[in-house]
Amino acid sequence: QVHLVESGGGLVQPGGSLRLSCAASGTIYSVHAMGWYRQAAGKQRELVARISVGGDTNYGDTNYADSVKGRFTISEDSIKNTVYLQMNSLKSEDTAVYYCLVRVDLLGYGDESDYWGQGTQVTVSS
Repeated sequence: QVHLVESGGGLVQPGGSLRLSCAASGTIYSVHAMGWYRQAAGKQRELVARISVGGDTNYGDTNYADSVKGRFTISEDSIKNTVYLQMNSLKSEDTAVYYCLVRVDLLGYGDESDYWGQGTQVTVSS
């Protein structure tokens, strides 16, 4: 099994910054991708940012939601199996529960499984 631990959420004023972290642990053959999603009240969960770290993808490839481009940066530490989301110039519309997602190959057979973090609340308000 894979266990994800998120941290870094909280309350911040508009224009402020936060850094989210998500550490994956467990018996993992390889991590293929890591990402962040968010879900605001009354809305569907949406992709915020994603980074490729293995498998059949190009290592380091990233993609971002248009609404966060230029403000958010995703990065990862392969040794620690940890993904980060640096969020700058935060806006009230960034308020949501943020979830990390890790796509892994557990046994080395090429089958991929997705695991979700428990979610961390980010509130942007004055």
